[in-house]
Amino acid sequence: MDQSAVLEARRLYNARLALKADKTRAVWFPIAVLAVLLALPLLQLTSSNYNYVLHLVLYTASYVVMASGWNILGGFAGYISLGHNVFFAIGGYFAGMIYARYGVSTIILAPLAGLVAAVVGYVIGRITLKVRGPSFIISSLALVMIFRILFDNWDFVGGAAGVSLPAIDLPVKWAKVPYYYAFVVMAAVTVYATYRIKHSKFGLGLRAISKDEIKAESAGIDTRFYKTLAFAMSAFFVGMAGAVWGEYLTYIRPNIFLIILVSVNMVLMCILGGKGTIAGPVIGAILIVAFNEACVIFFGGSEINILATGLVMALALMFFPLGIIGSLARSGRLPRILNWD
Repeated sequence: MDQSAVLEARRLYNARLALKADKTRAVWFPIAVLAVLLALPLLQLTSSNYNYVLHLVLYTASYVVMASGWNILGGFAGYISLGHNVFFAIGGYFAGMIYARYGVSTIILAPLAGLVAAVVGYVIGRITLKVRGPSFIISSLALVMIFRILFDNWDFVGGAAGVSLPAIDLPVKWAKVPYYYAFVVMAAVTVYATYRIKHSKFGLGLRAISKDEIKAESAGIDTRFYKTLAFAMSAFFVGMAGAVWGEYLTYIRPNIFLIILVSVNMVLMCILGGKGTIAGPVIGAILIVAFNEACVIFFGGSEINILATGLVMALALMFFPLGIIGSLARSGRLPRILNWD
């Protein structure tokens, strides 16, 4: 059999595999959910005020952006970072300072803020990704501490007190709508981008690194470049979320961005939903935001929330050791509507 026949046989085999995989997916479901979310603000046209609902959705969408972005590095490449809120802060401060001084909306500046975060992420990645495992996790925590000290003492950005940002000139009933659409669209773009990354040659290389970095190097993969690029891509999406979040709150301050809880939430959402999957960070973000909101309603803003969250995570991982999506997929019980991979 000549080489062209072998290549054609492989192409037909791959096409059959792709067709088989498509039959297990419900591509219409995330599209339908997006359509519903885009139409949700129309509820404001009624006599009732749905600002609380809009806030919950946009807050969840912001974490979908960050958790899905984190998933590129932590899920695909297998490098657990607890310092990604640094890029959340970089995006927030970069766009927020321009908005405060020149009046350019952070919604417009979000892609540029993400690009700045990506450049910083690339530089940091070239340094920190020389180490692996626990050493990398510790270095990511140190990164948060360094940037917290920097922003706390940087007078140009207001130091520890931060900077107040102008509130949007819209009636209260409609003030959340621009940010709502910004976060929902960013979430959709981020989820789609992670899907394309996972199914690209680059994504295949990241997954090879996650499985066995030494073997990946032996196979000819430039592991350092792949990891650093994944770090930069991951930082891009987190930085975009930070840009819009600052204007939404109407102020930027180190204790908003540079607290460990933000990074921990990204990690927990991916682990609970299933890191390395496409739907995992989305499901994790929805569940953790909903659970935290329920805890606030029933227990108030106390330490009981942290205890309850820890218990739920422990129980969930006992029954779903690979996360909800990963465990259901492994057992063959994943519903079609959640199969986005």
